[in-house]
Amino acid sequence: MTAGTKLLTVPQVMERLQLGRTAVYDLIRTRQLVSITLGRARRIPADALTDFIHTRLDQEAA
Repeated sequence: MTAGTKLLTVPQVMERLQLGRTAVYDLIRTRQLVSITLGRARRIPADALTDFIHTRLDQEAA
């Protein structure tokens, strides 16, 4: 993660993936989606979301 990495909130990821809160936290819990914790706040690096989407697209294409 670089200094300029944008961090997304869970609601932002929910909106981008069109998934509910539980589904996003399940992706985090199963380590399919990388996240970090800052205090009590959970943040997802935008690059991690992009990587997740590309991985899923590759899996679907296979």
